[in-house]
Parts: sequence; C-alpha cells; structure tokens
Amino acid sequence: MWNNKRKRKTSGKTEHQKLVATLDKWFSKYIRLRDSFVSNGELFFRCISCGKIKSYDEADCGHYINRGHMSTRFDEDNCHAQCKFCNRFDEGNIYNYRERLINKIGLSRVLLLEAKKNQTCKLSDFELKALIEHYRDEVKKLEKRKV
Repeated sequence: MWNNKRKRKTSGKTEHQKLVATLDKWFSKYIRLRDSFVSNGELFFRCISCGKIKSYDEADCGHYINRGHMSTRFDEDNCHAQCKFCNRFDEGNIYNYRERLINKIGLSRVLLLEAKKNQTCKLSDFELKALIEHYRDEVKKLEKRKV
C-alpha cells in the first residue's frame, strides 16, 4: 500500500486535478471566443478591464473573483475576455473590471457573484466530465461561427 501512495504522489496530478485542468482549458477558450468578434476576417476582443480592443491572441480568461474560489471559477458571469497585461501584471485591474462588469451584467448579478464566492463547492468527477463535454461542444459551435 505504501508503494501505491508513494507512486500516486510522485506521478503528479490526481485524476480529479487533471479534469479540473482540462475544464479550465475548454472553459477559458469558450469565454475568449464568446467575448470575441470578427473584423476583416480576424478575431478581436475588448478587454473587460481596460476597454482596449486587442487581437484574440492577446486574450486571457479573466476572473473577477479569482480562480481559487471554486464556487465561481466556472461561472460565466465571473469570467470575461481580458488582456494579458491587465490579467497578469495589473492584478486584474479589478476596479475597472468591476465597473465594466456592472455595465455588462448589472449590479445585482455582480453582488450575487460577490456573495457566491464564499460558498463551498466541490465538483465531482462526473460533473467535471459533463462540463468538459458541454464547453468542448460550445467551443466547436463558436469556432464554426467566428473562425
């Protein structure tokens, strides 16, 4: 039994962690595509924080409430296309993010998000697999429409 535990620890991520990472990938791509638009045959987006229009290649999936809160991590209201600078180097440019988020989804939904972050949420492997399938399908639909 010791060897099995030791193997699991040294082999890296658990199956659950791998599912979360896979869902992160598909969910992020969905958010970036959802918030993008086509101009002259190329994809662009408007950063939720700074408002600048940038190439799709410069988009991150920016979380208003950080990813550490599982209750909002995969909430579509919580996630929007954000430029890499705001997301990675300006701590999310959170003040401007909140202002633009209120304009986009309304104050009541922002307040619900802020309250939801304190809820406990543990997704099962079954739920993660279902969400992966859902967002993979959504990405394929958006790619057909936009790319």
